Amino acid sequence: MERKIIKTSDGSSTIYLKEWDEHYHSKHGAVQEAYHVFINSGFYPFLKDNPAKELSILEIGFGTGLNAFITLIEAEKASVKVDYEGVEAYPVSEEEVKLLNYIEQLQAEDKSDLFTEMHQMSWGEFHSVTDYFQLKKRKEFFADIDDSDQFNLIYFDAFGARVQPELWEESIFRKMYTALKENGILVTYAAKGSVRRAMQKVGFEVEKLPGPPGKREMLRAVKKQLKNP
Repeated sequence: MERKIIKTSDGSSTIYLKEWDEHYHSKHGAVQEAYHVFINSGFYPFLKDNPAKELSILEIGFGTGLNAFITLIEAEKASVKVDYEGVEAYPVSEEEVKLLNYIEQLQAEDKSDLFTEMHQMSWGEFHSVTDYFQLKKRKEFFADIDDSDQFNLIYFDAFGARVQPELWEESIFRKMYTALKENGILVTYAAKGSVRRAMQKVGFEVEKLPGPPGKREMLRAVKKQLKNP
């Protein structure tokens, strides 16, 4: 499938899939979306309600590494040690990584080597990136995830239901529910009623939140208590 690097409305880059007419991040602003959905609606709200010095995160769709890299930056600011696992079946190429402008957009020139290193690391094992951030990249399909009671937070950043509806069904969210620890949070840019209902059916308590630029709403789901969905 043809992939092209483009600039989004906030100046940050993303990858565009022509065949699907789909973007890896919001065309209205890749960095803005990442901060709004995953950091400001997931990372910090979890820490506010569950003060901790360690945090375990699962990302569904590692993609360009933007969400992981921003989390690395924020983990250092918050003095929280993060174990981060990013699942991706189709990794981006080294050539594509070189064309992404996240270092410039995030004014993170001091961490430029770390961003490159994250993409070059071997898959399937943890690597210490900084004192506050440990990364494991998992090359697998989302349907094959079988973690249980392991994560505090899930960044659900799969391609949209318009092009991959199977990634937004009850069976996937049951896996997400099982993977989370009690009081764990799942955040996603999506807000479709069918997605919300699928989350609720497996046991999540779901709330609508204001969406990032270009989207009216997004969803945050919480595993309030252990159930047997």
